[in-house]
Amino acid sequence: MTMTPEQATWFSDIFNRLVANVDQVLLGKTFVIRLGFTALLSDGHLLLEDFPGTGKTSFARAIAQSVAGSSSRIQFTPDLLPGDITGVSIYNQSVGDFEFHSGPIFANIVLADEINRASPKTQSALLEVMEESNVTVDGITHPVGAPFMVIATQNPIEQAGTYRLPEAQLDRFIMKASIGYPDHASTLRILEGAGIKAHEATVPAIVTADVVAEMAQLARKVHVDPTINDYVGRLVEATRTATEVRLGASVRGALALVRTAKTLAAASGRHYVIPDDVKALAEPVLAHRLVIDPEAEFDGVTAPSIMSQILIETPPPSERQSV
Repeated sequence: MTMTPEQATWFSDIFNRLVANVDQVLLGKTFVIRLGFTALLSDGHLLLEDFPGTGKTSFARAIAQSVAGSSSRIQFTPDLLPGDITGVSIYNQSVGDFEFHSGPIFANIVLADEINRASPKTQSALLEVMEESNVTVDGITHPVGAPFMVIATQNPIEQAGTYRLPEAQLDRFIMKASIGYPDHASTLRILEGAGIKAHEATVPAIVTADVVAEMAQLARKVHVDPTINDYVGRLVEATRTATEVRLGASVRGALALVRTAKTLAAASGRHYVIPDDVKALAEPVLAHRLVIDPEAEFDGVTAPSIMSQILIETPPPSERQSV
C-alpha cells in the first residue's frame, strides 16, 4: 500500500512546521534542519562535521523539544568508557541481584559531541544501538525506545588526539552535513538575542513521539518507480568505479539514499519520488561512505567533489518516467 496524496499533504504540513520551529534557534540554516528531520523520519543518524560554536548542541536540543522527546549530550574524551555511554549493571545488596542503570544513550535525541576523540573501543559501543536501537549489557538487551537518533559531531580542524571513525561506523550514519557559519542577516538576529544563553533557548513541542513514529511509517510507503531504483543503483556503482575512490558506497548506502529520498518526497507534499529528491540527497548520504585513494586525496580531491562529478556524468531518468 502506497502513501496517498492526502497523507503526503499532511506529512508535508507537519514537516514544515517542525523545520520552522527549529529555525527559531538555528537561524538561516533551513537546509540543514530539513536534513536533520529527514534523517530522523528515515530512522537514521546524522554526522555533523563542523567548527565549535556553530549551534550543534542547540540544534539537537531543539529537534528533541519539537518532537516532545528527551535529549542527552555525551562529551567524548579519550578516557570515556563504553559503560559511560550504555550504562552498567550494579549489584543491589537489598534484593541480592544486579540492576541495570541506563546511560545517556537512552534518550530520543543523543548528541555525541566530538565523537572522534574517544577510543575505537568506546566508539564501538554505538554500533549496536545505531543499527538495532538496542543496547546489550551482560547478555540482556534493552531497547532505547523511539524515536531515536544520534547526532554526532567532529571538528574538521583539530586532529591531534583524535581517532578516525572506522568505515563500519561511518556507514551507520544515514547522512553527513555541516551547519557552517550564519550569514550576516542571521548573525544580526543572533546578536539581538545575546542576552539569552544558548542552553536557555527553548522551542515548543509541535508533535508527540507517536506522531513521529507514524510519519516514519508513512514515509516508507512513498512510491519509488523502478527507474528511480535504477538511477540510485547507477550512482552507487559509479562511486565504486571512480578512479579516485578506493572503496565505494555500500548496499546500506544505496538503501539509505532510497529511504531518505522517500522522506524528502513526502516532506515536499508528494507521494512519489522524483530524480531531484535523489540528486538533493546523493552527496549528504553517499559522500562520507567513500574512501578516497591517498594520492588523489593528497592532490586535493574530496568526496563531495567526486559525488558532484558522478551526478553530472550519471543521467537521471526523465521525471515523466519516474512518476
